[in-house]
Order: sequence, then structure tokens, then C-alpha cells
Amino acid sequence: MKIPKLRKGSYFPEFLEPRRAAEKAMTAVIQEAYVQGLSTRSVDDLVKAMGMTGVSKSQVSRLCGEIDERVDAFLGRPLEGEWPYLWLDATYIKVRRGGRIVSVAAIVAVAVNLDGRREVLGIAVQPSEAEVFWDEFLRSLADRGLRGTRLIIADDHKGLKAAAAKVLGATVQRCRVHFMRNALACVGKKDRPIVTAALRTAFDQDTLAASKDHWTKLIDAFEPRHEKLAELMHRAEDDVLAYKSFPKEHWAKIHSTNPLERLNKEIKRRTNVVGIFPNEAAVTRLVGALMLEQNDEWAITRRYMTLETVAVICDTDPMDPAKIAAL
Repeated sequence: MKIPKLRKGSYFPEFLEPRRAAEKAMTAVIQEAYVQGLSTRSVDDLVKAMGMTGVSKSQVSRLCGEIDERVDAFLGRPLEGEWPYLWLDATYIKVRRGGRIVSVAAIVAVAVNLDGRREVLGIAVQPSEAEVFWDEFLRSLADRGLRGTRLIIADDHKGLKAAAAKVLGATVQRCRVHFMRNALACVGKKDRPIVTAALRTAFDQDTLAASKDHWTKLIDAFEPRHEKLAELMHRAEDDVLAYKSFPKEHWAKIHSTNPLERLNKEIKRRTNVVGIFPNEAAVTRLVGALMLEQNDEWAITRRYMTLETVAVICDTDPMDPAKIAAL
């Protein structure tokens, strides 16, 4: 093909984009290495091993900034249908702020829809556990379409219970695993095996009424010797046994935040490589990219809950034990 000679500009067709394919491939390698948890120094070594001259920290940050578009689109997507169960869990990460290094909580929100599938709904970087934060975060999910939430499973976060009732009209289930840790901290080391076994007998009851009755007996038994434990049990009774108002088939999955344990470990593994993040936006970028990756993986796996049991939840009053028992 003859290429005409032009006095100005170039005739090179734009759709060919010279060297663009190689640049895109290198950018994709650097971005993937960053998301997988490699430090900027390790990324530099990787690029050098591929025959290049290496990249600086600023160049890695600039290239990884392109991840923001995909993460923002994912975290801002509309939420359709009903989401009866919502899990909230936090991982603490160090960030530079105003010349100081502070710990912030990266909150991950995961929910199950009426198809019985899990999805990551959103993340938020939380400076405190005040009610105003939880109110703002839950309202942002509601504005995107979150509805039909009956139970929120989380640790004992301050202000969450009030915000959940006000914004979503949902009950809060206090994570049973975290409660057990708090309970064992109230007793001496030699008494912990006995206390653990006793509390498990209350959790192992077949109905909510039976668990509450057993719970009351345990409080009376512990009070003379372990006053702090008895007081904790009295305060936490409704929250830690809330899951028993829902179908028994779901109890193992909704009594704690354990379903997010693997997710938190992966976040911790990859954020530990970075160490201290320059700002909160960098936390959102990395954690958001990880959640996008996890969400894609869940989309092709089997359902987390069966269609029949999840669908019934939205048609049943969760506070009516008789209806739940009939399921």
C-alpha cells in the first residue's frame, strides 16, 4: 500500500495505535501485580526482569490510578431486588493523615439476594464507630437500591444498631464468635473451658425460647462468681440470639461474621505488603479491587443459600417464632 506524503501531520491510521498494545499489556501487568499484593519495589524488580528499565513508585501509583474507574463503577452500581441478610465486618489498616499514622477501619458490606447468591455491596473507610458514620454508610447503600434487609450480622459496633433500625428497619445480630471472645475475657484462664461449654449449650438449643430460658439460667449461675460475665450476657442476650428468629437452615451462616473470614485474611495479606497507605483513597482503590475480584468469583460458584429458604424470609415476619418454626 502506498502511503501518501503529507506536508503536515502523519498518515499513520489511528486505529493501529503504534506500540499501544505493548503499553497496555505492561500496564495490565503492573496493575495486576499491585492488586495481588506486590510492593512498588517488587513491581520495579518485576519490570526489570521483563527487560525494561524499571518503574518508580510515582509511576506505579499513576498506572494503578486507572483501577479507580473500574472500582468506582463497581462500588456505585445500582442494587436490584431484595437482600435479606447483610454482613458487615472491618479490617484495620494504617494510613497517613495530617503528618500522623492512624488506624482506620475498612468496612466491607456483603449481602445475599433472593437468588441465594452473595455479592459485595460496598466498602467504606471508617475513622470512628459513631452512629453518624453508620447512618451515612447504610443510607448510601439504601440510595443505591438496598431493600428487604431483615438481619445485619456484625460485631458490637457503636451506633450501628440505632442506624440499622432507622435506615433499613433491620435487626442486628451480634457476631457470636466475637461475643465469645469478650465473654472469656471476663473470667480467669482456668474457668474458660467451663464457660465456653456452658455458653455453647445455650446456642445449641433448638428454638429461640429454649435458648433464652437456658441463657437466663446461666446468668443466674455465673452471677455470684463472675459478675462481669453475667452483666455482659444480660446486655447481649437479644443481639447475640437474634439469628434464632430466622430459619434453622441459615443459623450456621448468620450467627457470626465468619463467612467473611477468608475475605478479611486476603485483604490483610495484601495490605500488609503496602504497610502504610498514603491516604484513604489508596485504601479504597486496593480493597475495592480485591472485592471486585471476589465478587466475580462468587458469581460463577454455586448458590450460598437455597432459593426456597431465602425467598420465604421476605414473606415472613422474622419476629414471629411460630411462623419461622413452620418453615
